[in-house]
Amino acid sequence: MDTSMEFTLGLSQGVAWPWPIAVYLFFAGISGGALTIALALRFYLGQVENTAFLKAATLLSFVTISLGMLCLVLDLTNPLFFWRILVFYNLNSVMSIGVIALSVYIPLVAVVALLALEKELMAIPQLKFLVPIIAKLKGFRRPMEALALVLALSVCAYTGFLISALIRFPLINTSVLPALFIASGLSAGGASAKMLAVWLFKEPLHSGEMKILHGAEWPIMFAEAMFIFMIATALLTGNAGGQFAFAAFHEGVWASVFWIGVVGIGFGAPLLLNFATGKHFSHSAKAFYMSGMSAVVGMMCLRLFVLLAGQNYAI
Repeated sequence: MDTSMEFTLGLSQGVAWPWPIAVYLFFAGISGGALTIALALRFYLGQVENTAFLKAATLLSFVTISLGMLCLVLDLTNPLFFWRILVFYNLNSVMSIGVIALSVYIPLVAVVALLALEKELMAIPQLKFLVPIIAKLKGFRRPMEALALVLALSVCAYTGFLISALIRFPLINTSVLPALFIASGLSAGGASAKMLAVWLFKEPLHSGEMKILHGAEWPIMFAEAMFIFMIATALLTGNAGGQFAFAAFHEGVWASVFWIGVVGIGFGAPLLLNFATGKHFSHSAKAFYMSGMSAVVGMMCLRLFVLLAGQNYAI
């Protein structure tokens, strides 16, 4: 009996991927985006201490990628056989390569989080047994963080590469999608980690690190909007299949998801809070959380729009 698994099945034959896959794409993007920003900032500033943002980002990254993998497993026809994906590989498949990367990424994120949260974990008496383990891991911390940074960025891009292999769907089958998913992952992942750092680890709203992160939001948001514009323009000026798929932007329920969820909440709300409501309100804690949640909701709507509208609008 052939015990291998066919990872490419459906990528060229149009098997519909339901909403749990969009939720997985959301969680994976948050995980990769948050960890990428935290580690990039750590290397850029030459940080050696465990900052509140690093703690928040590593914790968030591990939790979200774990939830994302749970979504994938539950969406399988036979969830109890998920282990086969971890054993049988097809190196000609984007999905299989992604599974290999995730098999390294998930335990590595757990280790990076363990080191970042050392103080908090050691305050729990039942976890004292981790002391010698953490001590040994510290000697390899920098190279592990460098590898984690590469893999985190890869996870953001991989989700775009994965679904862009669905060649029957013009809205999805575009080389711009990985770049769009990187930008949206950085935007929502960074926003989520900032909120967690302020709420759970008591990071001041106006700390130096927060100012750097706030300044990076606008270039990332601009890049995200530019990639969406590129996809829409390519569809509008493309062949009949592309022009048919462009209808997703202006008709039906998915157009509402795009214009209200992605554009209105994801882009419009943060801009409104920062430029149209006054300096006092835009620098308040309430506006901070509202802006962050807008970015997260916008990203979820973008994943739903790309995956589900993309599959509904195909000739």
